[in-house]
Amino acid sequence: MQQGTPATAASFASMGVDLLDFFDVTPTSLWLEDYSLLRALFERWREAGVTDIRAWLEEDPRRVAECSACIRVLKVNRHTLALYGARSHEELTAHLAEVLRDDMFQAHVGELEQMWQGSSTFESKSVNYTLGGRRMDILLRGVILPGHENDWSRVLVSIEDVSALEEARHRAAASEQYALGVFEHAPVSLWVENFSAIRELLDEVRMQGIVDFRTFTDVHPEFVERCMSEIQVLDVNHYTLGMYRAPDKATLLARLPQVFRDEMRPHFREQLLDLWEGRLFQQREVINYALDGSELNVHLQFSVFPGHEQSWDLVLLALTDITARKKAEAYLEFLGKHDVLTKLKNRSFYVDEVNRLQRKGPFPVSAIVLDMDNLKTVNDQLGHACGDALLRRAGEVLAKAIQKPYQAARIGGDEFAVLMPGADARDAEIVADSIGKLVELNNQFYGGPRLSFSLGWACCEEGESVEGMLRSADAAMYEAKRRRNELARHGAASPEQLATSRKDAL
Repeated sequence: MQQGTPATAASFASMGVDLLDFFDVTPTSLWLEDYSLLRALFERWREAGVTDIRAWLEEDPRRVAECSACIRVLKVNRHTLALYGARSHEELTAHLAEVLRDDMFQAHVGELEQMWQGSSTFESKSVNYTLGGRRMDILLRGVILPGHENDWSRVLVSIEDVSALEEARHRAAASEQYALGVFEHAPVSLWVENFSAIRELLDEVRMQGIVDFRTFTDVHPEFVERCMSEIQVLDVNHYTLGMYRAPDKATLLARLPQVFRDEMRPHFREQLLDLWEGRLFQQREVINYALDGSELNVHLQFSVFPGHEQSWDLVLLALTDITARKKAEAYLEFLGKHDVLTKLKNRSFYVDEVNRLQRKGPFPVSAIVLDMDNLKTVNDQLGHACGDALLRRAGEVLAKAIQKPYQAARIGGDEFAVLMPGADARDAEIVADSIGKLVELNNQFYGGPRLSFSLGWACCEEGESVEGMLRSADAAMYEAKRRRNELARHGAASPEQLATSRKDAL
């Protein structure tokens, strides 16, 4: 037999192979069937006016059974008997109702439709059962043998058991569905992004000979902006919508410039620096914004998907909202450095700042030391709630009078201090006068006990002791208090003198 010549019975015979033997030993399930009665049935239906065979069959399932009854199995091969667990052709054909059942209705309708439309071949995916009851996913292919196109009396059907393949496909689909479910319903904001354009931009910079990328981004901040604009968000999960106050994914993705802005830029630059160094898994805290404008403190975890390390075209970002934690940390930090009642800095801050000023200045350094008058009397006569209200008023006055870099602190029960880096004695006197005026305004606004301070100030130059300067200011305060008390005993002090009695700085 020459190459390309169709195999015939004679050619097989010349090779010592009988066609029936070849059919019988083929390691694929083969069925030789007679469809002539089916063809005759189709002709009667056409004559009766049937045009849409699928609708005709689905209208009455008994018509499908009628078609099946027209098909006669003439022969099956050994592999078919083994596949279906039958000992003989007769046993298999006697139990076809157990083999062909349940899930194969639509597949069989599809096969009949293909033949109705004049195709000499047909195929379908269906379900069969072995005689032992095992369910099999099968791939069925049929062909009308040459010479029998007019009567369909000889049709060869092959059946392949694809159960393992279908099971693998179902497992893959289930795994994909599971992964999608985990992504969509995870209790953390998940973003799938494409960083391939950023990878290309970084590669272009390397090709230009840039080695120090940090310096490059210092000189060219517009490069960071460009990279930021090249981020392509592929998908976000449901939790993200709630976290960013977005009604739907389309709205969020259309308004990303409102999410990634302002404080996000320096964080993104650090992310680029890590990518430049080849760090494809990163963690950092960043600032984002919800669509309602509220600030979000976010813990970001960035990871390039396995298998995408060369292109960065698939990147996963997990964003955890840590806004509440950051607020709690900020409040704890506030408590560590502030007096809760007056909202001024506390003694801990005061001690640290005094040590810092002694080391670093800037000089001259001035300080005002203040003591609230009559706080003990107010507490004893009117109660601590009234005394606390007076302390809050003291905090209001000092907060209004003091501007950065100056700092006001409550350093004792009724003692306060104002530290003034870079200020001389004249500056201290101006601030002291401002405190006096604000005290008078405060007393006009509030009823109840009058607010008043005894205060003193001092100044030191570079090389002098800040601690010594504070002792001088403290001594000046006590001298002012002594003079005030003396004036009060002799009834010679006006309300203004009693409010802000002071002594010049030593």
